[in-house]
Amino acid sequence: MTPPTLGVILAGGLARRMGGGDKPLLRLGGRTLLDRVVERLGPQCAAGLVLSANGDPARFREFAGPVLPDSVGGHPGPLAGILAGLDFAAGHRPGVSHVVSVASDTPFLPPDLVARLHRALNDSCPIAVAASGGRDHYAVALWPVSLRGDLCAALGERDERRLGAFIARHGSAISEWPVEPVDPFLNVNAPADLAAAEAILKDTAAASRL
Repeated sequence: MTPPTLGVILAGGLARRMGGGDKPLLRLGGRTLLDRVVERLGPQCAAGLVLSANGDPARFREFAGPVLPDSVGGHPGPLAGILAGLDFAAGHRPGVSHVVSVASDTPFLPPDLVARLHRALNDSCPIAVAASGGRDHYAVALWPVSLRGDLCAALGERDERRLGAFIARHGSAISEWPVEPVDPFLNVNAPADLAAAEAILKDTAAASRL
């Protein structure tokens, strides 16, 4: 049985390649990317979902959970969002030992993400990272709440901002997914990615009618 896990949706990026704005509010097949991520991740997270985002939280009014700003200034990146999630778990979900992070622009997340990341953990690798097509997706990972102290020090004292570097220092277990028929970690970074995701939705809808 998968332990109760808090889901953290990372929405703090500046979306420069999409022309700025809030990428999770972009529409794919008539629904926001955020809505699609919530639909896929929510059933896997018994401890609920939180959204990591700075600025006015009212723009995410459709999101039912807490919206957490960074506790570290200067837009330090996804590690700050993960720290916000770990801090929330420690303060509001005392029975939860792990937090799963995902990017807010990954609309095809697998339904077994959290369960498989938990199974991948071992004593020498406290963090579990998702992978597909031979590529590790550092923002899609399972984090022990016990790392929050070191992560806070990494951001506040060592100015360590790279996900990969922090993960490498602690050790990670990798769980690999196939990329066929769809890469479950396809992320919408640019307009071409959004068009590709629209094409995938159309192909899936066509296949379901056969």
